[in-house]
Amino acid sequence: MIKNLIYIVTLLCFVASCKKSNDTKEVNKKGLVTQNAMVVSARVEASKIGRDILKKGGNAFDAMVATELALAVAYPYAGNLGGGGFMVYRKANGDIGAIDYREKAPLAATKNMFLDKDGDVIPEKSRLGALAVGVPGTVAGVFAVHEKLGSLPIEDILNPVIALARQGVVVTEKQEERIKHYQPLFPKANKDSIVFDKHWKANDTIKYPPLALTIERILKYGKDGFYKGQTAKTLAKFIQDNGGIITEEDLAKYQAKWRTPITFTYDDLKIISMSPPSSGGVCLAQIMKMIEPFHLDEYGHNSLKTIQAITEAERRAYADRSFYLGDPDFVEIPIETLTKEAYLSGRMADFSFEKATLSSAISHGNIQIIESDETTHYSIIDQFGNAISATTTLNGAYGSKLYCSELGFFLNNEMDDFSSKPGEPNMFGLIGAEANSITPEKRMLSSMTPTIVEKNGKLFMSVGTPGGSTIITSVLQTILNVHEFKMTMQEAVDAPRFHHQWLPDLIMMEPNSFDKTIIKQLEELGYSINEEDAPVIGKVDGILVLDDNSYEGGADRRGDDTAVGF
Repeated sequence: MIKNLIYIVTLLCFVASCKKSNDTKEVNKKGLVTQNAMVVSARVEASKIGRDILKKGGNAFDAMVATELALAVAYPYAGNLGGGGFMVYRKANGDIGAIDYREKAPLAATKNMFLDKDGDVIPEKSRLGALAVGVPGTVAGVFAVHEKLGSLPIEDILNPVIALARQGVVVTEKQEERIKHYQPLFPKANKDSIVFDKHWKANDTIKYPPLALTIERILKYGKDGFYKGQTAKTLAKFIQDNGGIITEEDLAKYQAKWRTPITFTYDDLKIISMSPPSSGGVCLAQIMKMIEPFHLDEYGHNSLKTIQAITEAERRAYADRSFYLGDPDFVEIPIETLTKEAYLSGRMADFSFEKATLSSAISHGNIQIIESDETTHYSIIDQFGNAISATTTLNGAYGSKLYCSELGFFLNNEMDDFSSKPGEPNMFGLIGAEANSITPEKRMLSSMTPTIVEKNGKLFMSVGTPGGSTIITSVLQTILNVHEFKMTMQEAVDAPRFHHQWLPDLIMMEPNSFDKTIIKQLEELGYSINEEDAPVIGKVDGILVLDDNSYEGGADRRGDDTAVGF
């Protein structure tokens, strides 16, 4: 069962401010609207630094570097130097692309490294501490982006981030709750006390001088300032001293990789999303193509039929995900077949509005063969018309909980995103198969779904979210809310969300947000509903291009997310 570990403060704030049923939706509620450019991220400090880079004349790719690294300072819950992510872009001239800076398994990793002598999974081993850490990709990713697509000197981009680390970041109420919630786990992963052991309260300021020094070395030496030299030696020794297997060789060998994004159409939209080793683009394509024949706009937002159609498409897409998807450098993935209309219409052939399809009756599709909820997302559109959508993560909240005090950052626990044992669920309840088994230097499957949308050939939307296994479905519903149900971006981001992922066979719903009559009707049709374990599904950050070519930023009220522009 999925446990979205968000606290009661977040839930109360969300329910009080966002409770909307079909007949109580506010009309024309817009987020921040600006004429020239927009940055939306999980923290106002990161959004402002990204915005300021744009004001200096930088482009969206410069602002990406600044925002990504500012989140490492301002949002250590998921922002990172010790993690990785994906970015999809669309340039003003229509060119598209994507970069994969996902973590990799260390050279010493083995297929059965998280199993006991009886062959059973040891859950905490892949989630807590140094052995759970994959080789980080964030620094390599942002430098690859800057080298290929950036325009400003790297000094102009990194100096504000270094200054932020030195001056510190004010603790918010939500951050206070997060730190307090996870503090019992920090001593389990760390031999010594760390800066987050203190009882931090809202309005306190946390300063990060070691992190500032680490970023200064990155500024001086570029990518090598992280993957080689002093930082690499310190990091590899720290991980090994704590029982991990990452070496200096692992760090020196890491490379980010440019990928071809997944593209598909839905009505008059063109969707551009992340390709494997993210499952996001493939699953999003499958779900949207499966529901395209249905008249969702006529059924209504979060109506019985809309929830049924989406749920059944999600059920089938996640079943395929579990079997076919992994790192394309290691396994052959039949992407073209998986996203073909003929295949997908066949997948929905046994669906009926009269009753639920049981997940036990659904397996992966039969075809010929010739991936926290503690992630973070940011969207940027610059004054030149370039757009990026980037999702970055440590996987779990504060990753492995292992914090390198000398360097000033948490390390990921992405090794849990592999299939430690095919058929067994990971921390998000996702089932994996051989395609996502552990292999040295392999990238683990992800659900991250950074997405850009065109409408009639023009830029229309940049959107994405954290949320572990719920990422794909949260992005899906946000796009549908705008396109099918004519919401503003802020309304689309704020609207209640639901989620189904094949196994476990239940619909997760944000509590006190859905019509009780509809819930009862779903149960009568054979659907299992869970409103207890997902108080928050996703924290979407999106930007919508309006008819007058201005931008509306939708910053999810479920977090401290903030839209900033000019």
